[in-house]
Amino acid sequence: MISSISWVPKGVSKPVIYMTKAMKDVLKEFYGDEDPYLSKDKNEYDYDYEELCNPIYPTDSLIVCARPKVEGSDSFGILEVLRLNPDIRHPASPFTHHEILISALPLCLAWLDCPLQGGERGNFLAVGSMKPNIGIFNIDVIPGDGRGEPCMVLGSTEDDGHSDAVLGLAWNKEYRNIIASASVDKQVKIWDVVSGKCEITMTDHSDKVQAVAWNLHSPRLLLSGSFDGTVFLKDGRMPSNDGCEWKLNAKVKSLAWDPHSEHSFVVSLANGTVRLIDVRTAKSDSGSEFNANEHGKAVTSVSYNPSAPNLLATGSEDETVKLWDLSHNQPSCVASYSPKVGPVFCISFSEEDPFFLAIGGSKGNLRIWNLHQDSGISQRYGNYMK
Repeated sequence: MISSISWVPKGVSKPVIYMTKAMKDVLKEFYGDEDPYLSKDKNEYDYDYEELCNPIYPTDSLIVCARPKVEGSDSFGILEVLRLNPDIRHPASPFTHHEILISALPLCLAWLDCPLQGGERGNFLAVGSMKPNIGIFNIDVIPGDGRGEPCMVLGSTEDDGHSDAVLGLAWNKEYRNIIASASVDKQVKIWDVVSGKCEITMTDHSDKVQAVAWNLHSPRLLLSGSFDGTVFLKDGRMPSNDGCEWKLNAKVKSLAWDPHSEHSFVVSLANGTVRLIDVRTAKSDSGSEFNANEHGKAVTSVSYNPSAPNLLATGSEDETVKLWDLSHNQPSCVASYSPKVGPVFCISFSEEDPFFLAIGGSKGNLRIWNLHQDSGISQRYGNYMK
């Protein structure tokens, strides 16, 4: 299965292969003294990345899939870095560039480039898992034996960490050293990845917290949604303030801020409905609700199109993905797709290729829905397509 997906911005990835001693010895045995990668002093190895691994170019689109794996009594996770076919007509066949094995079952991902502990900006992925801490991995590093080690762990001590699995992560793109986490322990935490410390803990919910999201226009504002059927809006600088609360009629599965409006967000629920909410009317009964064309099962993931206003995608356990025009608070379904991935667990529009929608589900195969190939979508949103 694919539990979470994350797009990687173009041009940031500069993968480096880590050669284990065993791998080096095999190459030396094969080439002998004529090993073309052996440096002149014969004591150091100088392996060229482009000769040993398929390079990643600045124009390449990358996406990372989190895959939990259980084999017998062993459980672990895989971070699979895939490269999309650069041909816009055929992006739906991404191939695996490299994999990183991790020791925990991954549940959620958040990409970030903030320097960690005073280092350089890079290509990092925060991973929430069945463990109570958050591992941050450099996905440019390809371990020779496949086993990745986090370059930072958030919550490694009981004093500031979660006490149960981490279900949601959100990186703040404005305050780049800040990341928020949501947990089974009913808490929301705000972390500083430069210091590696938890700065703020929020305890507003009475059940598992499933999702968190920062407002793109007012980046101090944080949404959190819980299995207790509530959504809270808090100012990250003033966590002790009551903020705003919406009491909904089902467990919250996902939520997302509208990138085209600082006042609006959507929240999807376990009963198959989606609520559209304007924060300027902060009441429990505010917003309009639609049944997502009778998905029939939980709407597990939502994603706004970053280019076309009012275009929302919903993914459901009923194995379908639907596109909605939310204009005038009157949602209408404009397209439906059966990606054949089983129940859909995660969807995400690419910010750089806004009409590519990545889809992951229970069967473990990634699908890219290329909306350029949908004539109805092309006619309706052609002005926003690159």
